[in-house]
Amino acid sequence: MLQYQIIPVTAFKQNCTLFWCDNTMQGVVIDPGGDIELIQAAIEQHRITVAKVLLTHAHIDHAGATKRVAEHYRVPVEGPHREDQFWIDLIPQQKVSFGFNDADVFSTDRWLNQGDKVSFGDIELEVFFCPGHTPGHVVFYHAASKIAQVGDVLFRGSIGRTDFPRGDHATLIKSIRENLFPLGDDVQFIPGHGPMSTFGTERASNPHVSDSALGIK
Repeated sequence: MLQYQIIPVTAFKQNCTLFWCDNTMQGVVIDPGGDIELIQAAIEQHRITVAKVLLTHAHIDHAGATKRVAEHYRVPVEGPHREDQFWIDLIPQQKVSFGFNDADVFSTDRWLNQGDKVSFGDIELEVFFCPGHTPGHVVFYHAASKIAQVGDVLFRGSIGRTDFPRGDHATLIKSIRENLFPLGDDVQFIPGHGPMSTFGTERASNPHVSDSALGIK
């Protein structure tokens, strides 16, 4: 079965997440934005063998420690979608703008697209391409557990910002409504920041993307 732990990192309290298979104890680090010592402590606590680093998108609070984590555990990086390459290239500028001391440009070993699969141990995650917050944002979904890691696409009571370069509000709404909500009201999701919620809760009450907010009956 899939197990997980959320590790808030950086001054932005970004939800770096460990996913692991409790049968093989192989796992992945999703969105290692920083505070690598906290990530390593959780990995050691659960005795996880890290298989890869996964990225939902390349904003610095999600991707700043990618190079360090991948090199430390000698594992590949998978994600995000190739449209976020420009954000990876901008890490030096992001570093200055947001006051990050430890962040490095990195190379991904595998760009991800809609319908791709990511596997570790006995676990297989489905990949959904959900642009809008960034042009290359992806979401990871484990169907058996009905758990998704959605990065900065959707939050409890809110949605991702679209005022950064190449963000697009209409595209973000479409990603949520057409890619995420159809997975089911009972699906729990881990957002990039803040507490978990369910797609059903957000569909019913989120002021930005609910049925009522969009005039859908």
